[in-house]
Amino acid sequence: MRAARSGTSPSCRVSGAAPVDRPGRESGPVLEQFTGPSRRSGGVRSVAFIAAEYTGTTAFASPKDARMIVFAHLSDTHLDGGPHAAERTRAVLAHLNALPYDLDAVLVTGDIVDNGLPAEYDEARALLASRHPVLILPGNHDVRGPFREGLFDEPAGDEPINRVHRTAGGAVFALCDSSIPGRADGLLADETLSWLTDVLDETPSTTPVFVAFHHPPVELGSPEIDRIRQFGAERLAEVIAHRPNVAGLLCGHAHTPAATTFAGKPLIVAPGVVSTINLPWERADDDAPFVDPKLPPALAFHRLDDEGRLTTHFRALA
Repeated sequence: MRAARSGTSPSCRVSGAAPVDRPGRESGPVLEQFTGPSRRSGGVRSVAFIAAEYTGTTAFASPKDARMIVFAHLSDTHLDGGPHAAERTRAVLAHLNALPYDLDAVLVTGDIVDNGLPAEYDEARALLASRHPVLILPGNHDVRGPFREGLFDEPAGDEPINRVHRTAGGAVFALCDSSIPGRADGLLADETLSWLTDVLDETPSTTPVFVAFHHPPVELGSPEIDRIRQFGAERLAEVIAHRPNVAGLLCGHAHTPAATTFAGKPLIVAPGVVSTINLPWERADDDAPFVDPKLPPALAFHRLDDEGRLTTHFRALA
């Protein structure tokens, strides 16, 4: 958690980046990514977050140990232009923006929109505005071309969308694209695993790294999700197995909160914002509906302490 600025202000802009106005589009958050010299300042930055224009009051100075990392984690907003997904996403962001302290990040692990349409990404730009840095990656419902154009302001392209963000608090987020265009299941492409290896090699061994993607790389006991999980996971295990500074793996896709392990690391699955998938033992029979759109939206808060212990708190918003 970052120490917040004291006092109040009618306008708070994350990262100091100016909002980008594009013809025919209302000003909103824009996902900025820098892997080399900054286009604005000439400095060198390596970030991947929505630099959102947020209007509201700032928070109070945090009393926590500066070495502690605290961030929010949500997933599967499935914005589709309708009121259901929008209202639930709006409620989650309102909760985060009203927190008394600044977070190190807000991580959104995929399925940002439902159909991959440009208008849906316009909606996402507006609804994901936050005073906290918002880190974002694609899921199987996202489409890489419109995702890049709508959230990154860069030309459309079909290659995997991989980004790295280094927080002011001293953590690294490796945001990996596990989507396979046109399919519901997931896979980390060879180029993504090579990229992740480079990120880990370039990160000091004392710096904690969170590896994030959309698809869980293990079975969770949810049949509908297990059939479309991340496959080829043994390749990911080889990359991270001997990296003691990998503090945790973070994903979504399952529309239910879950905590397990993978390759000896914590694996945390964020709950779904748009809906919840009931587990087999929560259903009366096999024919019972397994998607519940009425349970409240939820999110996770992750806390990494100075001993390297990762603690996760799940929060449902009634």
